[in-house]
Amino acid sequence: MEIDPAPPKDPAAQLAAARDALRAEIAKCVIGQKEAADSLLLTLLCNGHALLLGVPGVGKTLLSAALARALRLDFSRIQFTPDLMPADITGAEVLEEDGSGSGKFRRTMMPGPVFTNILLADEINRTPPKTQAALLQAMQEREVTIGRETHRLQPPFLVLATQNPIEMEGTYPLPEAQLDRFFTCIRITYPTPEEELTIATTGPADSLESVAPVLAPGEILSLQRAVKSVPIAGDVARYAVRLVGATRSGNAPEGVGDFIECGASPRGSQALVLGGQARALMHGRAHVDFADIKALAPELLRHRLVLNFRARAEGVTADDLIARLLEKIDPEGK
Repeated sequence: MEIDPAPPKDPAAQLAAARDALRAEIAKCVIGQKEAADSLLLTLLCNGHALLLGVPGVGKTLLSAALARALRLDFSRIQFTPDLMPADITGAEVLEEDGSGSGKFRRTMMPGPVFTNILLADEINRTPPKTQAALLQAMQEREVTIGRETHRLQPPFLVLATQNPIEMEGTYPLPEAQLDRFFTCIRITYPTPEEELTIATTGPADSLESVAPVLAPGEILSLQRAVKSVPIAGDVARYAVRLVGATRSGNAPEGVGDFIECGASPRGSQALVLGGQARALMHGRAHVDFADIKALAPELLRHRLVLNFRARAEGVTADDLIARLLEKIDPEGK
């Protein structure tokens, strides 16, 4: 795999064109979900991971597989179940004969499905926290420890975890530490009536084999570096930090702090700034605007807020609180 290509001459133009091409290729097998595809591309450009929320049947698995094929990346899927063990994710060391006929054994590492580029953790909340935590090292350090050895994961590496937000029986809530390691929390919604009519009348879309590559792995790594070089004005960065700070006790405005038990960590500020850089580049711009921060706030912050009992009792959601913050926090700092 090419991992260190020359930097693109015009990353904004290249990425804007790649975004349109990616939408077109994914549309060959997934009808609708254009915004979700954009969010997944943004997450990959920021070298993060995504939590996909949606009821069964809205295309979460197919969208993930189509993304991997359009980006020419290796793809693995794990169906999380209550009896899944950490070794089923990371792999394990096994003893086998050395082949000399002497009866001696040697240790051999059997890699698990985590050794890939895009890993789909399907229904991640159906396995106990011990197994969920097996992904933490891979998500944060991009490495896996098996036995006494630590193995690096080949970049780019993206974890996509799906979660059914409706059916809670037999599930285990994700620990806050793991939720905070997801860069985005993307809601996969129902198709529009027109899109559902197309699905109902034409049947399944084309197969994954019809999806053509849009970007090579080396180009993705080059664009990841280009994203970090996008300039962001001090006022825009301060706005992102003020938004995140307003989710914490003592700083939250009226109508927000009463419903939050724990606010977003500094990872939230980092995510907003980096996400803003990626969004600007995806839209063909070489600078970050306040609109980029506002547009990304729900997907980048909703999973980082821990709501209290009052919020649950009154039916107030994280998205409701983020919307209130966007209304109350002035971008100009006035």
